Parts: sequence; structure tokens; C-alpha cells
Amino acid sequence: MNPITGLTRGGVEWTPAFVTDLNQGTCIGCGRCFKVCPRDVFELVAREGLDAADEDLDDDDYYDDEDDGFSDDTSMVMSLKNLMDCIGCQACSRVCPKDCLGHESAAAA
Repeated sequence: MNPITGLTRGGVEWTPAFVTDLNQGTCIGCGRCFKVCPRDVFELVAREGLDAADEDLDDDDYYDDEDDGFSDDTSMVMSLKNLMDCIGCQACSRVCPKDCLGHESAAAA
């Protein structure tokens, strides 16, 4: 089967690639994918498996002094809320600093 394709406004053929998975192990919960998504695909949730020892990482020596623009709060992570609302624009992958998202083209019916 051929993948779904369309034309851009400029007449260039374009194939959407829809979100298929999100690696929560590498996700830092920055929210960039959530902010850029034009649909309701993502939500911020509590990171599973976080134990009490990990929650007490407020020691200033633990984090390096580099201001990388990310929150040091690692207790939250992104989750796929409504996968079927994805329109295949891949904006989420373009803004993800940790390459957490997987995409696939869909076949035309």
C-alpha cells in the first residue's frame, strides 16, 4: 500500500508521519512537544518509578551550574494522551531536545 501523501501550498509532495511512541526514559518533561502540538496529543504526567530518594535531589551540588533552559524537576514526563489526534506534522520531533518521539507514515486505505 502507498503511504498517505499530500501537497504543500507550494505544490511539493509531503508525507505526514504520525506519532507512534514516546520514550519516557529519555524524556526530560520540558513540555516543548506539548507547546508546539496543534492538537491534543500530549500531556504531562508524573514519572513512574520515581522513588523517595530521587525526589530529594535539591542539593545544589547535584546539578551543574550550566543554565541549559531545562527544569531540574525530573518528576514529570510527557505522555501520549490522544494518539489518534496526531496530524503527522512532526513539529514535536523537531523541538524535542532528547529525540524521544517515534513516527511512522500511514498507508492509504
